[in-house]
Amino acid sequence: MKKPVQYDDEEMEILKAWEAGTLKPISGVAKHLKAHQAAAEATFKKDQRLNIRISSRDLRNLQARALEEGVPYQTLAASLLHKFVSGRLVEPS
Repeated sequence: MKKPVQYDDEEMEILKAWEAGTLKPISGVAKHLKAHQAAAEATFKKDQRLNIRISSRDLRNLQARALEEGVPYQTLAASLLHKFVSGRLVEPS
C-alpha cells in the first residue's frame, strides 16, 4: 500500500491556491528560465582536465564505491572534489 503524500504548510498553501484557481502567471518566465538554465550548465561544465596519481588500493576502492552508487568512478571523483572545494563534503559522524 502506498503511503499518502504529506505536505508542509507552504505546499498546502500552494495546493489550495491551485485548486481555487487563484494562482497567477508571472511575467518574464522565459527570461528567468533561460538564466537558470545557463547557471546550471555553467555549474556542470567540465572544461579542464586533471591528471593525478593515486594508489591502486584507493583507485579500486573508488571504483567499488562508484559501482555501488551506479556512476562512473571519474564522475564520483569529480563530484567529491567539487563538494570538497565548495565546503559541502561532510565527514560521517
